[in-house]
Amino acid sequence: MEFLQKILELDTSLFLFLNSYHSNFWDTIMLMITRKEPWFPFYAVLVYFVIKNYRSKSWLIILFIGITILLSDQISVLLKENIQRFRPVHNPEIEHQVHNVLRKGSLYGFVSSHAANVFAVFVFTTRLFRNRFFWMLMLFWAVIVSYSRIYSGVHYPLDILFGGLIGWLIGYGTFKLMMFIEFRYFFAKNPKINKTNLANRQMGTVLLVFSVLSITVLIMAWLLHHYKYL
Repeated sequence: MEFLQKILELDTSLFLFLNSYHSNFWDTIMLMITRKEPWFPFYAVLVYFVIKNYRSKSWLIILFIGITILLSDQISVLLKENIQRFRPVHNPEIEHQVHNVLRKGSLYGFVSSHAANVFAVFVFTTRLFRNRFFWMLMLFWAVIVSYSRIYSGVHYPLDILFGGLIGWLIGYGTFKLMMFIEFRYFFAKNPKINKTNLANRQMGTVLLVFSVLSITVLIMAWLLHHYKYL
């Protein structure tokens, strides 16, 4: 127990250090990053290439992406409710030191559902598309979304670490299950999932959409602060 207490104290110290670096401008940026809505066009282009590249098997892939997100989200919520570690913003010992952006969320935060979800999607989609540039982009996306939860004051680093680990395992497991189902029931049909990649030209489109969204977020944040709307 003493060792665990020491780990939790280090986790709290690291959280307070990371959470202390903030500004009004970055509050707006992180608020947009941590929410799902700004990323919808990015998700849409990924679904488009699933349908384009995998044709008759696209419904199976989309179904398993949905199952992956559902499992990572619900398992992380179940852990929150049973472990019951207060979020930083609800911890009476440090809540006065926490910089919080927008909502405080529910009482408990271990593990982070955001981290679980984004890393589950990261593992599943990178094994699906098998493109190294896509792997790097998705890793960056997963890390920045996860970090936004620390910045927002609603998760400790260990919440993120274990949430990401759970998401990683779920993404790996659901992808393996999907491959088993393809082999068992779709073995005679093309294209083969494990032999179909995201072409570099398609990756260029994905990167373009991601870049446009990122630049749009930066411009919107600058305009809001420049004209004192926030």
